[in-house]
Amino acid sequence: MKNWTTKAIAATIAIAAATLQPAAAEPIKVGSKNFTEQFILAEMYAAVLENAGFEVERKINLGGTLIAHQALTTGQIDLYPEYTGTALSAVVKGEASTDAQKVYDQVKDFYAKEFKLNWLKPTGINNGYVIVVRGETAQENNLKSLSDLAKVSGSMVFGGGPEFPDRKDGLPGLKRVYGAEFKEFKQFAKLGLRYDALQQKDIDASNGSATDWQIEQQNLVALEDDKGLFPPYYVAPVVRQQTLDANPKIAELLEAIGPKLDNATMRALNARVENDREEPRDVAVSFLKDKGLLD
Repeated sequence: MKNWTTKAIAATIAIAAATLQPAAAEPIKVGSKNFTEQFILAEMYAAVLENAGFEVERKINLGGTLIAHQALTTGQIDLYPEYTGTALSAVVKGEASTDAQKVYDQVKDFYAKEFKLNWLKPTGINNGYVIVVRGETAQENNLKSLSDLAKVSGSMVFGGGPEFPDRKDGLPGLKRVYGAEFKEFKQFAKLGLRYDALQQKDIDASNGSATDWQIEQQNLVALEDDKGLFPPYYVAPVVRQQTLDANPKIAELLEAIGPKLDNATMRALNARVENDREEPRDVAVSFLKDKGLLD
């Protein structure tokens, strides 16, 4: 009886000790949408979290905006990078605005109330529409802004995507806001074809995205939107509030990345993946080490 009692007591103590141990933390699930810039940003998020001791599960290349958003709201992922303008149009379905702070505040408030999701501080990346011309075209015509472009637009061929002739912030917007009317419009289904046409001088100007790597690599000039035609598309980490409540340090870690990023930096990072064929994870880690954000 004595031996049994001793064993029972020992077992009870072991069980009690086990219940006092902290439960293993759930991995932080980092997601992304389905293009290069998203892969790099998600890998940055994952790397700084792992460096701080968090276990991370990568769910990169989920798909488009609504797929990634659904994964976040259902808890399949805990965070991913998103763009304010995209959130406003695709999720909030709010009125377009060129006021960056207004758009950020609107999407942040909506996500918090409707989904219990938290928009952290935005980065310096504003990946919205830009109008680009060849460097030589800019120099010959003294083009620095869209107002400058409007003055010579009548002699130029514009290349754009299938939707650009009809979008409010496409050709109609350029005409309405700047008075720009081009000699001819050529349609290109793929972004890369537009950049090829610029290089081959088949077109003189085109719409692109502000962080397209071709802008840096092909000596193109992104003209200033000096009258505010295009809405802001600032990127920021969007995180489940439940995840932040359980791991408050996450916000500080992710927000430390933002000030290190801007459009020119992101173009260069995108080029390393798309042009130089480096892996997004390698590009992200080397960038963070250069900026002193990884041990």
